[in-house]
Amino acid sequence: MNERVKLGLQENWKQFTLLVIINGFVGGMVGLERSILPQIAGKEFAIAAKTAILSFIIVFGIVKAITNYYTGALANKFGRKNLLVAGWLIAIPIPFILMFAPSWNWIIAANVLLGINQGLTWSSTVMMKIDLVGEKQRGFAMGLNEFAGYIAVAIVAFLTGWIASEYGIRPYPFYLGIGLVFFGLIGSVFFIKDTRHHVAKETISNTIPRLKNIFWDTTWKNRNLGSVTQAGLINNLNDGMVWGIFPILLASKGFTLGEIGIITAIYPAVWGLGQLFTGKMADKFCKKKMLYIGMLLQAVALIVLVWANNMSHFVILSSILGWGTAMVYPTFLATVAENTHPQDRAKSIGIFRLWRDLGYAIGAILTGIIADLISINAAIIFIGLLTIISAFIIYYRMTCKTDGSIKIWDWIINKIK
Repeated sequence: MNERVKLGLQENWKQFTLLVIINGFVGGMVGLERSILPQIAGKEFAIAAKTAILSFIIVFGIVKAITNYYTGALANKFGRKNLLVAGWLIAIPIPFILMFAPSWNWIIAANVLLGINQGLTWSSTVMMKIDLVGEKQRGFAMGLNEFAGYIAVAIVAFLTGWIASEYGIRPYPFYLGIGLVFFGLIGSVFFIKDTRHHVAKETISNTIPRLKNIFWDTTWKNRNLGSVTQAGLINNLNDGMVWGIFPILLASKGFTLGEIGIITAIYPAVWGLGQLFTGKMADKFCKKKMLYIGMLLQAVALIVLVWANNMSHFVILSSILGWGTAMVYPTFLATVAENTHPQDRAKSIGIFRLWRDLGYAIGAILTGIIADLISINAAIIFIGLLTIISAFIIYYRMTCKTDGSIKIWDWIINKIK
């Protein structure tokens, strides 16, 4: 079987394309909530405290993080496809709960299911794409994967905001979720094939040593893996803040639901589209530099956000924040794959994604507490400062692989010449 199995994007383009489409449906499930759930909390359930409103993100982040870990740990045992299908089965009740929830506790329950769904489905598609493409195009593969997921987040966030402004917050925006679950489940069951043979094929020629303690090496001990893991946590910490605080901040400044939908869609849209380019850049340039610059851009956009007061300001800063996130997101996963043995990779990715998605919960808790005790602006500045610290950890702790990666600035200068 191993002789017939080939690694590479071109050799596996059909299966790879199907996985990109499936991940679009996965991202769309998060987009259902992106622009209107805080509005539901305030208008339908009279919840005013920021920590209470952000409780749905806290629950989502913790559940998704734990599910990521177990998806990575169980992937070799049960197979990536089986975990992918299980994730879609878990998602079936979500749109119906969001449509008809009689209390905020039901919304929280929907986010428990959404966290499990995202952990199983997104982690599985990530692993399968890395398995298919082999060593040379992992950055590009992850760029396409995250592009599909986050452009779907943006499109569905925009559509739900528009539908809510035209027809009401519930139930109509969540009809989209029924279609996402249907197509995601059918596509996963009937069209996706498992990639365990591709893992076995790569193991034969791989020269990367096994990790002694996968959990601690990935968490911090390994300089490259640990740097990526802390940055992943901080990245999703600030994303959790943007997810929960942005709609509240914009509403407080008098923006309409339609305008809030547009602004909250721009950030994941630039993030998603940008990864078509930054994923490829991660294969060519030093990954350390990509991560450092990306985190620094995020920090600058967040801190300047405090002084934004019109539509143009928010559009520009959301775009910068999206591009900074686009620089790091595919690079995170490509770096984890680059520094792990094929037999360790699924578990290491699961551990990275455990810490990364705990950032959602930590970000929501921190920003909710600071916003309630001090102000929303204080919460945003605090998260921006944490993002700067993360950038400097990357700068001082990571090393570049000596595999022909070129320096970003040298490449730009050569292009100008």
